Amino acid sequence: MNYQMLIDEAFIARQKAYAPYSQFQVGASLLLKNGQIIHGCNIENAAYGSSMCAERNAVFQAYCQGYHKEDIVALAIVADCLPLISPCGACRQVLAELLDPSTPLLLGCKDYFEVTNIQELLPRAFTGENL
Repeated sequence: MNYQMLIDEAFIARQKAYAPYSQFQVGASLLLKNGQIIHGCNIENAAYGSSMCAERNAVFQAYCQGYHKEDIVALAIVADCLPLISPCGACRQVLAELLDPSTPLLLGCKDYFEVTNIQELLPRAFTGENL
């Protein structure tokens, strides 16, 4: 898998971010088994709780198109910052349920990225299996 290509796609998605309050633009790209790439970006709102993160936008779009966790190969999340961008708590919870625990998560900035997964970022996650 070409991780750099997925990082580059996430930076393309980042250009579409709507971040008038924080000026902190985040992009995400999700690679599906069929080769399709789905973009996501952060969308802010003056009522901050109504905002949506880039990675959740990408994953939700995949599910809205009929894809599920078994169709997802990898997810890249990027921003122009150091230390590297990392999913917030709400995103970690969503990713724990909607991705396979070992799905590669690429966390990147312009010149560097690391590969992890949701199992490493949110060990002992609470999911539907706990209900």
